[in-house]
Amino acid sequence: MMSKQKDKLQLLERVENALNNIRPFLQSDGGDIELIEITDDFIAKVKLKGNCDGCKMSASTMAAGVESTIKNFVPEIKSVEAVN
Repeated sequence: MMSKQKDKLQLLERVENALNNIRPFLQSDGGDIELIEITDDFIAKVKLKGNCDGCKMSASTMAAGVESTIKNFVPEIKSVEAVN
């Protein structure tokens, strides 16, 4: 049980590292992103913040930028979903 907890923490840390790579681009447009959780079936739930929240480009930002970056850094992640 302990190692599952440790694996989850490492996964969260790796996804955070991936987000740190795209955060400057979001922040340059007055936005940001927050990792909410990683589900047991490896779906990363994120929240777009600031100008990114509700922006008409946020769907393509999620698909092209966020999801591809996270999957690139953390291949275990199956998909990325935005939560409001």
